[in-house]
Amino acid sequence: MTKLSVNINKIATLRNSRGGDLPNVVQFAKDVQRFGAEGVTIHPRPDERHIRYQDAYDLKPEVYTEYNIEGNPIPKFVDMVLEIKPTQVTLVPDSVDALTSNAGWDTIKNKDFLVEVIQEFKRNGIRTSIFVDPDLKQMEGAKETGTDRIELYTEAFAHQYGLGNKEAIQPYVACAELSNKLGLGVNAGHDLSLDNIHYFKENIPGLLEVSIGHALVSESLYLGVENVIQMYLQRLK
Repeated sequence: MTKLSVNINKIATLRNSRGGDLPNVVQFAKDVQRFGAEGVTIHPRPDERHIRYQDAYDLKPEVYTEYNIEGNPIPKFVDMVLEIKPTQVTLVPDSVDALTSNAGWDTIKNKDFLVEVIQEFKRNGIRTSIFVDPDLKQMEGAKETGTDRIELYTEAFAHQYGLGNKEAIQPYVACAELSNKLGLGVNAGHDLSLDNIHYFKENIPGLLEVSIGHALVSESLYLGVENVIQMYLQRLK
């Protein structure tokens, strides 16, 4: 079964919009785990416009499933991850002003940098993953960095699937097959939703984990968080 990790950034966005501590991100993380989610994902950014660095520390003792911290490995981020030691760190090449993640790593061009960062995390017992576009050369490049896993950037699939183009899954299938052969674990995330998650999961061999935030929180406004978690779990079986 593919694990569901819930990205709680949007809960922090809602909290920050009014100040104070409502909704409380730690309580939400505890709730989604209680409802069956197998992981919690956060993606702190330098301007802390949603998840704050302090949130990352506050969540550590409360996440008893898998704790996944995503972000661009700038020094402040690296130091935080090394202190918290989450289950997994997912490296994402965000620019400082990026609204959301919009591209994967060029694992060939950035090989030396990624090797250095990944070695440091792995020395500290932290599983590593690299956010990548569905390109076979990038899978091969990822293997050379020493990462444990790759996370397929699924925005293009989600967009095309919404237009009725199911063939958009093919590059992802090819990359997953190659990653499996290379010994890389396969994660996925970005714009996956209740509408497309079952089709994606059924076609991607060896899919270990999906990270879903924006769609899941939006769907929960209508259907309720507990219901939505259960719906995702059913589609991922």
